Amino acid sequence: MTPHDTVSPTPLDDIKVLELGQLIAGPYCGQVLADFGAQVIKIEPPGKGDAMRQWGEADPDSGEPLWWNVIARNKQSLTLDLRQPRGQALLCELASQADVVIENFRPGTMERWGLGYEVLSRDNPGLVMVRVTGFGQDGPYASRAGFASVCEAMGGLRYLSGYPDRPPVRVGISIGDTLAGLHAALGAMMALQQRHRSGRGQVVDSSIFESVLAMMESLIPEYARAGKVRERSGSFLPGIAPSNAYPARDGRDVIIGANQDSVFRRLCEAMGQPRLADHPDYATHRARGEHQQAIDDLVAAWTRQHDAQQVVDILAAAGVPAGLVYRAPDMLADPHFQARESIVEVPDRSGRPLPMQNVFPRLSDTPGRVHRVGPELGEHTEAILSGWLGLAPDALDALRADGVI
Repeated sequence: MTPHDTVSPTPLDDIKVLELGQLIAGPYCGQVLADFGAQVIKIEPPGKGDAMRQWGEADPDSGEPLWWNVIARNKQSLTLDLRQPRGQALLCELASQADVVIENFRPGTMERWGLGYEVLSRDNPGLVMVRVTGFGQDGPYASRAGFASVCEAMGGLRYLSGYPDRPPVRVGISIGDTLAGLHAALGAMMALQQRHRSGRGQVVDSSIFESVLAMMESLIPEYARAGKVRERSGSFLPGIAPSNAYPARDGRDVIIGANQDSVFRRLCEAMGQPRLADHPDYATHRARGEHQQAIDDLVAAWTRQHDAQQVVDILAAAGVPAGLVYRAPDMLADPHFQARESIVEVPDRSGRPLPMQNVFPRLSDTPGRVHRVGPELGEHTEAILSGWLGLAPDALDALRADGVI
């Protein structure tokens, strides 16, 4: 669980990014770009910084929240008051040298500050502006506050999450925010590729509700053509069998996915019931879907005879997808995570190793990597303003005295 020692270049080494806004969606976009080598300048309000500095469990030793070290990793922090005219002018100067600006304020906020795309791109026509919001840049809901929980519901995820006899539940992470940030990063890459052709930048509009909607598979056409509304089904998908969580003898659950014909046959052989694969109720995908409860009962009767790890080992040897439900300690102990360096240890600001998820996806020749944890508030303000804009120490002192930085 150590960072890559390689000094090979990363794909975005020559890309400069200004990240505005706070919380998760926009900053996750910045995290992805920073992971692959972009110089991401995190612009934060003086004195308080991004609200993410206060979110999540705190380190027992330092008292500082741990999440910041992940979502702000590889970034540099510059404090700048965008509500002051001088702060706005400085942002325009910085944007004239940037490749990408990320912002996740409500639509119209940047324009009220005189920082809309037309202004920021005036001296930099190749600028790409990534705008991440709950509901998008236009439409009747654009001006609404859009946290992930609301937008996940609007995008269809909340209705499908949970059990049919209970109210919908949310996924235990802010998945809508992260999906919007991921789509925003993808959009930034597409816009930069187009800039190679045209020389001109453009605006990337990534909304949380549409990022969730994009993951909804065939939900829309199923209703539009077949009148079918997908419903909550708990731990399985209707018509997909066997594919569920099955109880083991030691009280743990095993996830088994054996809904393909050939895989189901291997499962039957592993259970010592090879004839089941030819039974008319189970021989085809559609037949298994129609007899889903019966087949789940058969599989559960077998899994209850074994401990969970034994079930996984038997099915792995048989070529049947199966696995345990992992928590953080399981991930840290798992040899596959270790072999692939899926979790990397990064020195925190006190020099102690801090495990966190590694960069993903993997690139064979120019992989991303984690250089450092999230920065202190304003840690790089002087270096950036003097390096990018050539501001002298007395000018920086004056800006600090006025509360601009």
